[in-house]
Amino acid sequence: MRVLFAGSPSIAVSSLLAVAGGHRLVGLLTNPESASGRSGGKKPTALAQVAREQFGPDFPVLDFEHLGPEARVAVAALAPDLLLSFAYGRIFGPRFLALFPMGGINIHPSLLPRHRGASPIQQAILDRDKETGVCVQRLAEAMDSGDILASKRISLNGRETASSLSLLAAGMGADLAVQVLDAIESQSLSPRPQEGEVSYCEKIQKTDGLLDWSLSRLELDARIRAFDTWPGAYSFLGGLRLNILEAEVLPDGDGGIGSDRLPRPPDGTILGLDKARGILIWAGDGLLALKKLQFSGRKVLSYNDFANGVRNLAGLRLAGPNALGR
Repeated sequence: MRVLFAGSPSIAVSSLLAVAGGHRLVGLLTNPESASGRSGGKKPTALAQVAREQFGPDFPVLDFEHLGPEARVAVAALAPDLLLSFAYGRIFGPRFLALFPMGGINIHPSLLPRHRGASPIQQAILDRDKETGVCVQRLAEAMDSGDILASKRISLNGRETASSLSLLAAGMGADLAVQVLDAIESQSLSPRPQEGEVSYCEKIQKTDGLLDWSLSRLELDARIRAFDTWPGAYSFLGGLRLNILEAEVLPDGDGGIGSDRLPRPPDGTILGLDKARGILIWAGDGLLALKKLQFSGRKVLSYNDFANGVRNLAGLRLAGPNALGR
């Protein structure tokens, strides 16, 4: 069976290599090179880099901006039997899918039909789901609506980050992809329709990382974990961008803040340093302890080191880009 792999980010690397190890991989369909770093120089996708390193300079890497006539001619020349997609990020139209006699399958890191769309890993964290998973599904006309060919569940403990969950999903996706391809070849597939309530998630935007300190502690903690490593959770302190890399939700009533003993401070106010837990911030409904922080362009610091470098920390306020910092 001749397989064309479609994907772009690093989460799909394990699947690409696993498929190549057991099946006839005829080429890679990926996104075009994009600007990277402050220099703005062009950089290929993670999958394009791996494909050239592992399979040599002559391995077909197709990076069309659109899947129009030119792309269809190039794909047809590879004579693929089946399309396997993982985080490709573009819609496959009917004329494109018609190029594959055995159709197409897609690896999706959620328990479909929950979290159809572009950011299922982040959404599972944002929604504070108790479990998620990975599915391999048939490609269908409606987004992420195809029959399930294989799936595996992942229990969540509430401390996952997008990075750690992506790493887990990457390995599971590779295993499931090989299982499904083997089953297709042996004609032993058992497809099942998707069941349950359908939900959708949208593409994450760069500005989504800006924290709103009026949100609850649980919401803020989830955003910090979901936006690791991109776009990153951040706020502003004294006009400087401050990246928040790790936090911890503190129990209700901790320190008496917001009770009759101590009045509630404005959201985003730094109350001080707890050497055992972190830099204490008043959020929408209580205290959040910041564990790892980084002023943009500088190194990542533990909360103790960060506090040592900022004078008169208590009373400062984290806020939006136009705030003065107090």
